[in-house]
Amino acid sequence: MAEYDNIPCRATVRLDKFKLAISDEQISDLKTLIRLSPLAPETYENLHTDDGHFGVSHEWMKEAKERWLHGYDWRKVEAHNNSFPNFIAHVEDDDGETYRMHFAGLFSKREDAIPILYMHGWPGSHFECLDILNLYRRKYSPDNLPYHIIAATLPGWTLSSGPPLTRDFDTLDIARLMNKLMHGLGFGAGYVIQGGDIGSFTGKVMIGVYDECKVNFAAQNQVPPGVDESQFTEVEKHLMETRARAFYLTGNAYAREHGTRPATIGFALSASPLALLAWIGEKFIEWTDVTPPLDQILDSISLYWFTQSFARCIYTYREYSGVPGGRVLPHSEPKYNNRKPIAWSWYPKEVFPVPKAWAVAQDMNLVQFRQHEVGGHFAVMEQPEEMLQDMEDFLQTIGWPLNSE
Repeated sequence: MAEYDNIPCRATVRLDKFKLAISDEQISDLKTLIRLSPLAPETYENLHTDDGHFGVSHEWMKEAKERWLHGYDWRKVEAHNNSFPNFIAHVEDDDGETYRMHFAGLFSKREDAIPILYMHGWPGSHFECLDILNLYRRKYSPDNLPYHIIAATLPGWTLSSGPPLTRDFDTLDIARLMNKLMHGLGFGAGYVIQGGDIGSFTGKVMIGVYDECKVNFAAQNQVPPGVDESQFTEVEKHLMETRARAFYLTGNAYAREHGTRPATIGFALSASPLALLAWIGEKFIEWTDVTPPLDQILDSISLYWFTQSFARCIYTYREYSGVPGGRVLPHSEPKYNNRKPIAWSWYPKEVFPVPKAWAVAQDMNLVQFRQHEVGGHFAVMEQPEEMLQDMEDFLQTIGWPLNSE
């Protein structure tokens, strides 16, 4: 591990090495709460969930509770995480406040290494990137690694500090801190971003605001003008009629709750690990193509629980939920459009599988489009091999370094 923690000499931000280590007392307390938390009684709805329309099933919750309580080993999770270099960067914002920004990463010894920033969303974490980090580590040594890989934890999530308590915070704030992080690591001359979910929205802002953010490996999801269904492929039409329609009709209640009553749902899900299990577990089941192993789902939920993350990380939904008093989606604003190179990896079980014609209609500089047959919302976690290959092909296509135009 130590060979990949060679921080670039031009880094200016204060960095502390970090080791994930939850106390025995916290682990014991979690198990006690799991044991004492009752499952809901069997109902018509939780016994009939073949299509997921009613949410998680009684059977799944019962199995997950039993596994979490008696078979699950958090220490193995810590050991796997700590096999990668982890850091806390102390990033000073424009108002003088300092944020503790966590990231796991691999630093190259090459002078020409390309900095790549991976950003997760909700209900994700840097855990989504551990498999792809492992692939980079297997493929390259520190001497020939062509990239610096930064798997960042967004502010408010898990191991990074939360938003300020005295003012509002939004996607523009995330973008600013992510850019400051990359500058502090010595990558102010240029870097690449890849984002999923909220990380994707943040990436759209970053590529539109910061010249040093050179290329974006993420998709758009707003509806552009002048595009009709005749421009969709048959696969895209089917998925718009099924998956996208299902999300609009029955799948977005969570987002409206996050956006309209963040304080209430924050208290509710911070009081019971089983409540958090149901709320987040549903998304890992519904938003993926192939349901991840139960332990992998429990990894993410345990991290959220131990770090008291949920209530701290849903602040952006006031922008995304489209409710009265909410703000305009930042990634939908034309001022963030530009002609910087964009790559797009398309997966059929994405929550909202955006048709390619939507991106073309926005006059984006789409230099690479890959339509994959398997995969969903957590693409880096679900298909790390494909994502790594797509990224490498993209960077080879556009060349490096790029100028700021």
